[in-house]
Amino acid sequence: MKRNIEKTLLAWKNDKGRRPLLVRGARQVGKSYTIKAFGIKEFDNLVTVNFEQNPNFKECFTSLEPKDIIENIAILCKKDITTGNTLLFLDEIQDCPNAILSLRYFYEQMPDLHVIGAGSLLDFVIASEDFRMPVGRIQYLFMKPVSFIEFLDTLGEDKARQYIETKLMDAAPNNAIHERLLSLVKKYMILGGMPAVLNEYLSTGNLAKCSRIQSSIAQTYIDDFGKYANIVKHKYLQKIFYSVPKMLGNKFKYSHVDPNIKSRDLKDAVDLLEKAGVIYRVKRTSGEGLPLEAQSNDRHFKLVFMDIGLAQNMLGLSEEMLLAKDAMSINSGAIAEQFTAQELLAYYDNYKAPALYYWAREERNSAAEIDYLIQVQSSAVPIEVKAGKTGALRSMWLFYEKYKPIMGVKISQSNINLDPPVISLPLYSIELLFSKKFTENISKPNL
Repeated sequence: MKRNIEKTLLAWKNDKGRRPLLVRGARQVGKSYTIKAFGIKEFDNLVTVNFEQNPNFKECFTSLEPKDIIENIAILCKKDITTGNTLLFLDEIQDCPNAILSLRYFYEQMPDLHVIGAGSLLDFVIASEDFRMPVGRIQYLFMKPVSFIEFLDTLGEDKARQYIETKLMDAAPNNAIHERLLSLVKKYMILGGMPAVLNEYLSTGNLAKCSRIQSSIAQTYIDDFGKYANIVKHKYLQKIFYSVPKMLGNKFKYSHVDPNIKSRDLKDAVDLLEKAGVIYRVKRTSGEGLPLEAQSNDRHFKLVFMDIGLAQNMLGLSEEMLLAKDAMSINSGAIAEQFTAQELLAYYDNYKAPALYYWAREERNSAAEIDYLIQVQSSAVPIEVKAGKTGALRSMWLFYEKYKPIMGVKISQSNINLDPPVISLPLYSIELLFSKKFTENISKPNL
């Protein structure tokens, strides 16, 4: 399964000033598979230590001296570990807190050795172990589920991907191609971006089996909460986990999760799940200027789920319902909003903690809301998501008149239209917002 993050890993390998890499992301998004494939392809020697499968390796980290660690691992693995041609991969690193701490010393004492750690629910362990991360000595890399563009590659639709990336901005596709690409979006909305689900679909094409795997993945998360959190926190984590898919597209209110639980307790659960990459906060921000984070309000936010396929499964939506022509209008268009959020996150800088923003005006008789704001060049660009092909853009025009962004963006099932000031992008083309070709052409007359 080809992943875009492989380019980032290769750049890291060749960077003379690199630091040990800590790949973060939710369980089962493909971290281990991708890193191992990278190690096999780019190094003469791959040494993998999986602390979950082989807990005895934790003994190698009783000392934090890199030379001692390497010697002990080499003996247990029966492999040479040499700088320059070995990738040392510390998998499920959350099960060995000392291994996390050791990354600092690898950077200071053995900088030429390529070391990657990867973990799920990492922040659960950090919080419970009461220790400080080796800040400044390691490089974080954030990994998410398979994006729509990667999904096309996975399904053998590489020509469709190539068309979107190289031809779409030159001319609108004919109706047959447009509808074909929208049908692939609908398929992605059912399957999502979890590699295990996609592998099942490639093997059998059986959507019912894919659904069962999605249910199993969701249960795995619940089991993990019990493993890495105390009993009380487990209850709150589970509450939030199951509530987020039901509240997609709406302002998040703790009272809607459970009015009998203190918001402070649920807030801690939201914070943990967000850091673990299971959910993502969409903060309300002003359109006054950049950076968007500086204008954000932590008290007002929406939440989106890590994967659209899992969210659909947890809502109990059947394959028949999702295959219907108006599937994107389910939940008042929340599915289209979730898809857009997942795409915006997928193309976000892998080295930065993911961040999403929206804009709202809560004035009596004049309320308005923009689904997402992103930075394009030096402007906060408003994005409205419409489930169908039509829909009023009242909030968009209010925002546009007040803040004068370089453009507005409507994302929907409509064909592409790059006429300013509000351009129209079909759901399958969100990646274009982050392409060099798009940003270079913003100032040109046709955009």
